[in-house]
Amino acid sequence: MHAHGQPGIPPTWTSSAKDLVGCAFGPARLWFTSGFGILNEVYWPRVDLPQIRDLGFIVADGRGFWVEAKRLGSYRATQPQAGIPALEIVHSHARFELRLRITPDPLREVLLVEVTLEGGDELRPYALLAPHLGGTGHDNVAEVSWYRGRKVLWAEQGPFGLALAAARPDQTDAWGAASAGYVGASDGWQDFARSGALTWQFDSAGPGNVALIGALPTRATLALGFGSSRESAATLAYAALAQPFEDVWQRHVAGWRAWHERLSLPQALPDPVCRQLSTSAMVLRVHHDKTYPGALVASLSIPWGNAHDDLGGYHLVWPRDLAETAGGLLALGAIEEARDIVRYFIATQHHQGNWSQNQWLGGKAYWQGQQLDETAFPVLLASALAERDALDGIEIVPMVRRALGFIARHGPATEQDRWEENAGINAFTLGTCIAALVCGARFLEEPARSLALQLADDWNSRIEEWTCVRGTPLARAHGVTRYYVRTAPPPGSSGNHALDQILPIKNCAYDPGIPAEEQIATDFLQLVRLGLRDAHDPLIVDTLKIVDLQLKVDTPFGPAWHRYTGDGYGEQQDGSPFDGTGVGRAWPLLTGERGHYELAAGRDPLPHLQAMSAMTGRCGLIPEQVWDAEPIPRRALFPGKPTGAAMPLVWAHAEFVKLALSRGLGRPCDRPEPVWERYRGRRPMPACAVWTPRFPSVAIDAGRTLLVCLPAAATVHYGIDAWERIADVAATDRGLGLYVAELPSASLARGQCIRFTFYWNDSASWEGRDYETRIR
Repeated sequence: MHAHGQPGIPPTWTSSAKDLVGCAFGPARLWFTSGFGILNEVYWPRVDLPQIRDLGFIVADGRGFWVEAKRLGSYRATQPQAGIPALEIVHSHARFELRLRITPDPLREVLLVEVTLEGGDELRPYALLAPHLGGTGHDNVAEVSWYRGRKVLWAEQGPFGLALAAARPDQTDAWGAASAGYVGASDGWQDFARSGALTWQFDSAGPGNVALIGALPTRATLALGFGSSRESAATLAYAALAQPFEDVWQRHVAGWRAWHERLSLPQALPDPVCRQLSTSAMVLRVHHDKTYPGALVASLSIPWGNAHDDLGGYHLVWPRDLAETAGGLLALGAIEEARDIVRYFIATQHHQGNWSQNQWLGGKAYWQGQQLDETAFPVLLASALAERDALDGIEIVPMVRRALGFIARHGPATEQDRWEENAGINAFTLGTCIAALVCGARFLEEPARSLALQLADDWNSRIEEWTCVRGTPLARAHGVTRYYVRTAPPPGSSGNHALDQILPIKNCAYDPGIPAEEQIATDFLQLVRLGLRDAHDPLIVDTLKIVDLQLKVDTPFGPAWHRYTGDGYGEQQDGSPFDGTGVGRAWPLLTGERGHYELAAGRDPLPHLQAMSAMTGRCGLIPEQVWDAEPIPRRALFPGKPTGAAMPLVWAHAEFVKLALSRGLGRPCDRPEPVWERYRGRRPMPACAVWTPRFPSVAIDAGRTLLVCLPAAATVHYGIDAWERIADVAATDRGLGLYVAELPSASLARGQCIRFTFYWNDSASWEGRDYETRIR
């Protein structure tokens, strides 16, 4: 009989508040997540493709008493040891104890769940499965059927199939009554809600948002298998059940223990921090894909997934997150994994030199923005491996050349900052690009090598000119002279920066209309971390004063920080999910970044490690955000604990790992040595200033030669002041996709100016307008 209520209610995912994420160390291409004491999304055959919403349990007596396990809220979640993604969950109730043990089969694309119910003889467990095959809850087809003499609950959607099989301890079929249905209309949960028992036994449901339910004995093992059809999934599930659960559990645990033994973990840390370090190492490793070695997603989660059916979530590749994760792997001594990431970067680089804002594992772009730091980070990673003499034959020069060319042609302003929102000059992005130019220059031949260093020196010397303000009401209110702004809007056609103009905050219900000069962020700390500025620089210290007064949150577990002034990326005031607007919350990631600053300033970052260790979920997963308002128990929101944003945030776990290693080194472990050797935290005084059509320099310091950098061959026609001493100079190819002409501005006095235009060689045409750069 076919279920009623097609197609079911609109599908959603589960909450992003996870307890654990895991995968097998064998060849099986399966990843699992858990939250609220049950299984959540399971990914197969790639780490970017979830196939179910959840697999939960009901305990009932068939006479009206029933309890859904995930709504009990009184469960314990334990692992064999920290950093081992095998999970035991115990749900406690006055009438029963439900124990679940979860492990993947290392050899098969099957997840095993051992189910044990202790309580009255009348009680039985029921498994509820919500397929979301192909990464969506739409158009799934579910059936209760018999296959090769065994009852099976299975589903299909397009080229994807799953099968949920069950076995008793003697490995015989364990399914009792079962049913398929449409979610919200005829699914098993609705049956219990209406009658207190499983009374419906529909054979099929779909296409639509469907669910399956089946009765189990008090001891059973479930096998959730995946394949290219439901039959192939069932074959794998049946095979996985033909072995003792304990054997699979022990093989899985042994594989992970062996991996941990190969790592280089910092010593002399408190036990909670050591345990967190093992967990963070596990999180980095779990998020690796097995079809595309070197590809890692940002998180096996969908932020606020219980409120929508988002296709991408955070199970996409962000180049920034990927490179930051690689830094964590390097800190652990996982060199081969970091090498695979470089290989993946080489394979997915666009011919212009950049990478997509984010992408599916195979390289297809998801969002279409452009963030310059995401072009710089792969260069820093390649350089870090080269510093360790660990490239192992990877030819990185073409990748580096293209990436630096893109940065040179498009910088120093970025289309989006690292938070994927505003265009302009951002201290984090700019600092990362400068570091990439310095680190990548040594892999280039002349004249490109010198040009990369000239760009780096010029941009470094002008960071404060572009990203600082003085004498504002905010400065006066906090007793400082100057401070770094969040993002300086890109220059207008005249080349001027209007820092008094509104910088939009795009994730608020109503833009508060705050000028750029009144918005601050923690991004400037990257300048210290990379070795571009000294930790004790008065400007750094003064900006920190404002940051701590405006963005710092003291949670019960230690400090955390908001991203920037007026941030709206977080739950609403009442704790309801972010829906495109909300209220920004505190980020543990920024606690780690602050810890790196404290270390650079000569202070012990251990309190920041301890705070990050405590701002976690039940099994040590570090969330993207923690709640920073009054507790809302009905929404499971408590100060200093995870919100419904992404969890785990792999970037945050990498930050924790790096901070732990950095503490032992006495410096940030990812500070590039070439950058430190060149600048040592001091602002340079370069001989040249750079002008590009995308970012015209309207004023330069006296004594500096003006480099006019153009995207094509041209003749630069220039004159001094009112077009006196007119001359022409050819712009010649200097590499990096730029043609450069040197104009004799170094001999000019303050107050003079140099005017110029160009004649384009290829089109045999004039630019059609004049430009002017003043000497100050």
